[in-house]
Amino acid sequence: MAVINLKEKIIQVKIVYYGPGRSGKTTNLVYIYNKLQEKLKDKMTNKLISINTKGDRTLFFDFLPVELGKIHGLDLKLQIYTTPGQLIYDVTRKLVLKGVDGLVFTADSLLVRREANLENLEILKKNLAYYNSSLEEIPIAFQWNKRDLAEDGVPLLDIDTLETDLNAVLKAPSFPASALNGYNVLKTLKMAAKLTIQSVIKKLVLPEGRAKAIGS
Repeated sequence: MAVINLKEKIIQVKIVYYGPGRSGKTTNLVYIYNKLQEKLKDKMTNKLISINTKGDRTLFFDFLPVELGKIHGLDLKLQIYTTPGQLIYDVTRKLVLKGVDGLVFTADSLLVRREANLENLEILKKNLAYYNSSLEEIPIAFQWNKRDLAEDGVPLLDIDTLETDLNAVLKAPSFPASALNGYNVLKTLKMAAKLTIQSVIKKLVLPEGRAKAIGS
């Protein structure tokens, strides 16, 4: 749920990277953060925060993407989070999803990770249902990560299989990617941000819009 700070004239939008453990969510965020540091330099004042658990991490940071302009006279701030991938941290993953406005599902392209992708998509649906929401209501982009490993002869799921397994119903935008070398990482985020902002604007102009205002 978007949060509006009237005092600071900011609307805060939350995008969460979700997917199996070691699918590349953390690598995505580190790459994005470093690229933003290069581009924004002194304007990038926020830090990449890491909450460590045994064998996994939750990362988040926020920034003001000036090029996206304003919404109803308010500056737009994107908050970007990852969820821990391991199933034992499902409570943490559920907590991170609270108030989510948009999603990136980072699927692992490794052939041996097919079941993990399917299982995590089902858990995502259950976690959203906990907040009375669903994948049909939340803007989402899919990322088929680790495509670079094909060059090393590593067996990968083909794109058609990933689409059939995970995106046959939603038919959401999807991108083959490599979080390691940055291939389509920013493109995935830009699409997720675009869809999320469109959704937030739509909710803001409707009487039943659920954007939350603070500081009024």
